[in-house]
Amino acid sequence: MIFSWISWAAVYFVIWWTTLFAVLPFGARSQFDDGVISPGTEPGAPTRARIGRLFLITTAAATVVFALLFWILRQDVFGLDDIPFLPRFDRVG
Repeated sequence: MIFSWISWAAVYFVIWWTTLFAVLPFGARSQFDDGVISPGTEPGAPTRARIGRLFLITTAAATVVFALLFWILRQDVFGLDDIPFLPRFDRVG
């Protein structure tokens, strides 16, 4: 295996976190857009956060990206050693 399971978990976490920031603005409506601004709040604040929905979309998208990356790196066709500016890696196990 090219990485340990802890390394794969770290890669998934980075992909998930990056995907979250890409998905965060999907369907967001600000208080200014809706025309109802609560006193003492920022007009650009969302009216409904729907954070659970965003987490589900993020998890689904990150899992697809991670599965694709995992499949590519597990194949013998392409590996990290094929990237010219990276150092050479020894296989583990």
